[in-house]
Amino acid sequence: MGGGNWPHPGEISLAHHGVLFLDELPEFGSRVLEVMRQPIEDKVVTISRAQGSLTFPANFQLVAAMNPCPCGYYGDPIKPCTCSNMVVTKYQKRISGPLLDRIDIHVEVPRVEYEKLSQSRLGESSAAVRERVEVARQRQRERFGTKDGVTCNADMRPAEVRKFCSLDETGKNLMQSAMSQLQLSARAYHRVLKLARTIADLAGSESIGPSHLAEALQYRPRLSIM
Repeated sequence: MGGGNWPHPGEISLAHHGVLFLDELPEFGSRVLEVMRQPIEDKVVTISRAQGSLTFPANFQLVAAMNPCPCGYYGDPIKPCTCSNMVVTKYQKRISGPLLDRIDIHVEVPRVEYEKLSQSRLGESSAAVRERVEVARQRQRERFGTKDGVTCNADMRPAEVRKFCSLDETGKNLMQSAMSQLQLSARAYHRVLKLARTIADLAGSESIGPSHLAEALQYRPRLSIM
């Protein structure tokens, strides 16, 4: 967060307009993780001392990685996990629900089989991905124009979400079912719509289709114990 007798910027401010990567997320202290919740929302961090308060920018993209348990093999189809259920639960509970709710995309990375590692087929190049992202970003810049404080989908406030993230009847029915089954919060509802809007932009679609919404919904937290 930053600090000191006279406040100085911390890692989240040094990552302003960049990426903050936290490896082994549960190994960070709970206090360190919980104080990140408000900066993720407000994109600034305020540090108060007796001499006064200073506010630093903190508009960063949070990327984090974690194992499912201390031994790392919970749910692995080949090697058995050596942790008890209580240990696994305690380990995963180090990441609070409110913090998980603020992370838009959750991806489980299973064991990679030898056949996939050894095959010669190449994936999509980074240059091709970058070009697609740049096109989507340009689409967003044209969408928001000179709107104060909004330059991309992630910056959208509830008013912009209502205007630019409208759903058809199929999408509304899908979202209603997801709200009930996944018990989505109001924050998660808006985050899913913003993510669906981005997926649609990457696909070159003017509107959010059911497939874009379904993809956004599948990225919500699905940890086995939590």
